[in-house]
Amino acid sequence: MEITLLQGIIITIVIMIIVVDRHLEALFIFRPIIVCPIVGAILGDLNTGLLAGGIVELAFAGIAGIGGASVPEALLTSVMTVVFAHITGNDVATSLALAYPFGVLMQFTWTIRNTAFTAFNAPAERYAKEGNVKGLMKLCFYGIVITMIITGILTFLSVYAAQAPLKAFVEAMPDWVINGFQVAGGLLPAVGFAMLLRVTLKGKYVPYLLAGFLFATFIQIDNVLPVAIMGVAFALMEYYRSGEKEPVTIKGGEESGI
Repeated sequence: MEITLLQGIIITIVIMIIVVDRHLEALFIFRPIIVCPIVGAILGDLNTGLLAGGIVELAFAGIAGIGGASVPEALLTSVMTVVFAHITGNDVATSLALAYPFGVLMQFTWTIRNTAFTAFNAPAERYAKEGNVKGLMKLCFYGIVITMIITGILTFLSVYAAQAPLKAFVEAMPDWVINGFQVAGGLLPAVGFAMLLRVTLKGKYVPYLLAGFLFATFIQIDNVLPVAIMGVAFALMEYYRSGEKEPVTIKGGEESGI
């Protein structure tokens, strides 16, 4: 299906607003699980947006830019996953693999932007020494506006202007290449979740992981809502168990667990 000019403009404006939250990390509306359904709703394909939100969120669950590390950006990957699924008719997993390079493209673009922003260092240091809060706020405002403009241009070109050549490019691919993208796209969520578990998983949580895996794999369910409810139940159990183990002060200043 074709993306209209109006849809392209609306998506661009929405992403320009969301990218502000991406840098401030205030509301976390920049996460794929929110961005994909929004883009899907704009394109009139909310179901695809919801499916894409889940799979892209898992793919980027364990990816984080720490310190000076640069990682592929989930924002444009989320948008283009829905776009590819919408204009080519491929499944969400294949679309994720096709959209992943756009996340790398945004990463490179923002690296260039960050390098250019070093021009703000000298005036920022001067304003700081002078105690010029308004000057510092002005520099921050310039940075946000420039980021919005760069992201808007990249989003519009990717979503609307390039949709015809992108669709033709995908349609020209042989079946074995598309199948390869489908397999790669299916593996990305597993890799992302594995990266997250490598950091967060502790031995005492392994039983919960195994229980959730067995429940989701071997019990016939129509959706993941029962798994999510069970996850909430496990989280509450662990929360209250941790509260019961908090040390309390007794006579003599000694501490003991309940």
